[in-house]
Amino acid sequence: MNNKEKGNSLEPGDIASTGTGSKLETTKLPEAGPEDPNSAAPIATETPEAVEAIEEPVDADGSPSVDHEPGTDEAASSAAAKAVSAKKPRSFFGEQPLPIIEMAPRVLRYRTRRDLLLFSAGAVAAVAGAGFLLPQTTLSRMGVRRNINARGKEWLLNKALRIDDDVAEALYSRNRMVPTYTKSQITPIKNNYNGATPDLAYIPGWRLALDGLSSGLTLSLDIGILRVRHQVHDQITRLVCVEGWSAISWWSGLRFDDLLHAYPPVSQAKWASIESSVNLDANGNPDPYFVSIDLLTAQNPQTLLATHLNGKPLTVEHGAPLRLLVPVKLGLKNIKAITRITYTKGEPPDYWAKRGYSRYDGI
Repeated sequence: MNNKEKGNSLEPGDIASTGTGSKLETTKLPEAGPEDPNSAAPIATETPEAVEAIEEPVDADGSPSVDHEPGTDEAASSAAAKAVSAKKPRSFFGEQPLPIIEMAPRVLRYRTRRDLLLFSAGAVAAVAGAGFLLPQTTLSRMGVRRNINARGKEWLLNKALRIDDDVAEALYSRNRMVPTYTKSQITPIKNNYNGATPDLAYIPGWRLALDGLSSGLTLSLDIGILRVRHQVHDQITRLVCVEGWSAISWWSGLRFDDLLHAYPPVSQAKWASIESSVNLDANGNPDPYFVSIDLLTAQNPQTLLATHLNGKPLTVEHGAPLRLLVPVKLGLKNIKAITRITYTKGEPPDYWAKRGYSRYDGI
């Protein structure tokens, strides 16, 4: 083992024992008995102090002694000890010392008082807001006589939900991308229509209506035009359902952003209302489905108007012949069997938002 591997420690034979200034101690072996022909020899051992520093003899007044002249062996011992007194470099991954932050007492008192007031105000607001949601019998036992009906509670919850949506929308970035996967990671995907699966009889007469265009026209496009006029993009992403399940699938189709460039919306449009007139309720009755998508989300490169699933044309169960695939949103925004897209300046209504759910539904 070389010196580097040992952290520059000294072997017992590296420094001669002098007994003058060095803090090297000598350990004697047991003295030889009458029958032991060999005499015991002193062996130098290293002490922790020897690694740190070598003391110099001093006079009574504390100044170094001038009468002491080290011999050759002592000089060598001192040089060797000084050579190993250098501290080992700190490892890059080692624990670093905590920085010392100094702050004027006046500033510290101000910040502590401010933080305490903010925390107290937030705690009071949270308790007051939560208290309104308790049953009236519980409030009465607590001595609170104010009654808040179901409509008032719903208003309060919707306000809180809307604030959450606004924050999520403000933090959204068009350049945000969700993870992509390989074909070996594909998992089965459920047929999760919110009602009954439509009958495939609608497919032969299917058309996509485009409204709210800058041209002032309403266009009617068939699936063949969409497939031929626009480049097909593939992506393997995860679809996340609000019910708690998810699936990794291989989707193909045109980018929503390509449709926006081919058929520009009206000036200052910020939203798209996407509808499916063929959607049914649980009893099989017509129940048109509609979602709202902000155009920043529509322009995301991973937002597709999908025509294929796992390399095959969409089936009725998965929204043939055209569905929205927006992986930065929950599955309830990924509307199936699209029949109309309308661009608007203001936020359009949303199927589940009208029923008390979030209107943003981001992940």
